[in-house]
Amino acid sequence: MTLDFQKMPDQLIPAIVQDAATGQVLMLGYFNAEAWQRTQAEGRVTFYSRSKQRLWTKGETSGNYLQVVSLHLDCDQDTVLVLARPDGPTCHRGTTSCFEGLPGAEEAAPDATRPAPAVSFLAELDRLIERRRQYPAEEPGSYTVRLFEKGLARIAQKVGEEAVETVIDAMAGNKAGLPGEAADLVYHLLVLLRASGSSLEEMLAVLRQRHQTIGAGQRRPLPD
Repeated sequence: MTLDFQKMPDQLIPAIVQDAATGQVLMLGYFNAEAWQRTQAEGRVTFYSRSKQRLWTKGETSGNYLQVVSLHLDCDQDTVLVLARPDGPTCHRGTTSCFEGLPGAEEAAPDATRPAPAVSFLAELDRLIERRRQYPAEEPGSYTVRLFEKGLARIAQKVGEEAVETVIDAMAGNKAGLPGEAADLVYHLLVLLRASGSSLEEMLAVLRQRHQTIGAGQRRPLPD
């Protein structure tokens, strides 16, 4: 991939960093030729800092690195979209995104402090569930940690129980209760996936593949 650095007077190319899992825009930085090469070679986002006047690997002080998932050039080769996996908060203020907590944002709109698609919360929840699995000592009293401690059989049982309750509310026309039961089902399903060594991302990959297959005119047989 070749960037056209000569288009820019300072030979710095803007780079938009987006969370690869949630779709949330995390920050804006700048590549010079050396930063661009290092980012590709090391798999961690390295920018050229205009304030420090040097190469700057995001997270070199805090440990909150941006792990590169994929890099995408625009049609003019003078802007980069970086899909990354953040190791922690991206902003130096401790927020997930540098676009959170802007002055006056709370008054402008309830969602203005969190510019991410609503559905991306599922990816955030899946990430948190996995963290609870890997580091139970961080929140030893949390419900998720206790579920993992009870083991796969109990987690699977909970998924079954929540599925039955969801079906009952749906069949009874309980519009008030159905969203809550569905939320319980989805949450416990995410826990089950992680307890089984899988993830939301792998499940979505299957759905995406099926969608592409249907788009190509290959229909899957209908269930009985």
